[in-house]
Amino acid sequence: MTVTHEKIAELLDREAIRDCIFRYCRGVDRADEAALRSAYWPDATDQHGPYSGPVEGFFDWAKDIFKTDARNVHTVGNILIEFTAPEEAVVETYFLALQRGPATDGGVRQFLIAGRYCDVFKKRDSEWRVARRVVAYDWVDEQVAATEPEAVRFGPRLPLGARYPDDPIYDLLRRS
Repeated sequence: MTVTHEKIAELLDREAIRDCIFRYCRGVDRADEAALRSAYWPDATDQHGPYSGPVEGFFDWAKDIFKTDARNVHTVGNILIEFTAPEEAVVETYFLALQRGPATDGGVRQFLIAGRYCDVFKKRDSEWRVARRVVAYDWVDEQVAATEPEAVRFGPRLPLGARYPDDPIYDLLRRS
């Protein structure tokens, strides 16, 4: 089997797209605005549940959620990348999201959501980012949220995941 420069370039492009998807997850889960922004082109659009429009509005919507101290955990699975032009790809990414945050009545609501990020990625100046995102929801299940404080629920399991810049990953990144 002959490995061509074109095939190596395609593999590098695929890995760059996957890395971008993972940065998005870190950004939304750790309330890390810089990581979140790094996943999208400034002129991107996002159709994301109740929000649909320019990505800047999505960032504002996300920052409002960040202020509530909501907890999110996004896990991505199947990622199908189909190149539609030399510097464009349509990407379908399956996700599971556990979302926990304040309810309007002062309590806590928790959801398990399954869906897909249906994206158009564009490559500009050798970098891949989302140009258009449509979030397709395939499953949502409201769960009974725990009522005990985190210190009781987690017990000796430390450190707890935290928001930017307090999560352990940022300490490790600062040290390297």
